[in-house]
Amino acid sequence: MSDLKLNLFSFSGKTKTLHLTWFAFFLTFMVWFNHAPLMAAIQETFSLTKQEVKALLIINVALTIPARIIIGMLVDKFGPRLIYSMLLFSSGVLCTLFAIADSYEMLMITRFALGFVGAGFVIGIRMIGEWFPARQVGIAEGIYGGWGNFGSAAAAMSLPTIALMFGGDDGWRYAVGLTGAIAFIYSFVYYRLARNTPKGSTYFKPKKTGAMEVTSKGDFFFYLLMNIPMYVALAVLNWKLGPDNLGILSSAATNGIYIGLIALYIYQTSQIWRINGHIFKQPVPEMHRYAFKQVAILDLAYFVTFGSELAVVSMLPLFFKDTFDLSLVQAGLLASGFAFMNLVARPTGGFFSDRFGRKTSLTMLIGGLAVGYFLLSSITSAWPVGLAVLATMACSFFVQAGEGAVFAIVPLVKRRMTGQIAGMAGAYGNVGAVTFLTVFSFVEPSQFFIVIAASAIVTLFAVQFLDEPSGHTAEVMDDGSVQMIDVS
Repeated sequence: MSDLKLNLFSFSGKTKTLHLTWFAFFLTFMVWFNHAPLMAAIQETFSLTKQEVKALLIINVALTIPARIIIGMLVDKFGPRLIYSMLLFSSGVLCTLFAIADSYEMLMITRFALGFVGAGFVIGIRMIGEWFPARQVGIAEGIYGGWGNFGSAAAAMSLPTIALMFGGDDGWRYAVGLTGAIAFIYSFVYYRLARNTPKGSTYFKPKKTGAMEVTSKGDFFFYLLMNIPMYVALAVLNWKLGPDNLGILSSAATNGIYIGLIALYIYQTSQIWRINGHIFKQPVPEMHRYAFKQVAILDLAYFVTFGSELAVVSMLPLFFKDTFDLSLVQAGLLASGFAFMNLVARPTGGFFSDRFGRKTSLTMLIGGLAVGYFLLSSITSAWPVGLAVLATMACSFFVQAGEGAVFAIVPLVKRRMTGQIAGMAGAYGNVGAVTFLTVFSFVEPSQFFIVIAASAIVTLFAVQFLDEPSGHTAEVMDDGSVQMIDVS
């Protein structure tokens, strides 16, 4: 039973790794969203139009979808210690460049590059999965995700005050630069103190790098199919920036990006064939197989959980303002409860997964999410404001606990590919955000919530095909021997 206890007040062994890693994630999210609460000051400094502000917000997430896939591969190959340190280091430098920008073009370029820091989440999933046993990995991943995710809320709460403390027209620059400096310094701290695995453990790496390994012919084509929505989401972002919408990109640039996305998909397909073509000639031994449907179902679950969270957080303040005739400040404070639930909901979702079963927990939480969004769709001005906030927070609990349940399963699918599996699931979260926000631009809020609820019901059906992790998964040691890893 001692294996089930988690002493969060300890700073040794696996708990030390947990604290080091959730704080690294916290910093990446703080850096990723440090411009949002200071946007009014940035807009004033550069005399930006509303269209330019919207473009800056969109460009901040554009690179995150491919970044999570790339980072997942790098983590599996080089280990989370090095990759997290490098990501923190580079984001600190980019953050400084954003803070000293003297033109809108420089703001756009550095903000686009900072979208890469949004992939930091993926790194810690592999790190925590290496350090915690299967019976404890859910709550550990939940603490990592929930506490780290709070970095965006911490930025919103602290950076405007820090900017005022520095004062003057450049206060926002110092506030942004400060977050970059902290990330830069912490990159050295993390590299010095973190380790990829407990002493004596083996860090298993994929046999080849460039694409995820699959173990059957059917899964090969399933993998190709599951890659398409990520390219569609990037095409939608390109469309939003193009001449038909915000007008930031020219028609030639927009068409060039469309062509580039098609070429990139063809190239990725060639890499998938390079890595997996052998399965068409010789079947993979039974003990080394895994079902790609596990990855696909987790992708869909994160699409509807994290995807809806990002979308709802973006629209909720204005929804409260318009529905209840509140000030922006009041509406923002009431809406912040949705994101604040991350601190407890993600760890709770992981805890449920550890104690009551992975599939059962995910089923209950996705079901609760669907009911929650149907409830939000019925909110009108006739509702008491307090009741609306309670309904929002209740829905938020199921959303974020569902996120915790998803990543309680990810490390148990195939150890050597945990980074890539986490990267793909994480990318699908961003795909969900793009999808739901695009829907929101065409419909009323009540219909927006119903669309999310309907998506959750489809996902709930898919979750019923999930296999409960059980027994052991096999990994090959450097000397050719096989190590069995407990996933029950």
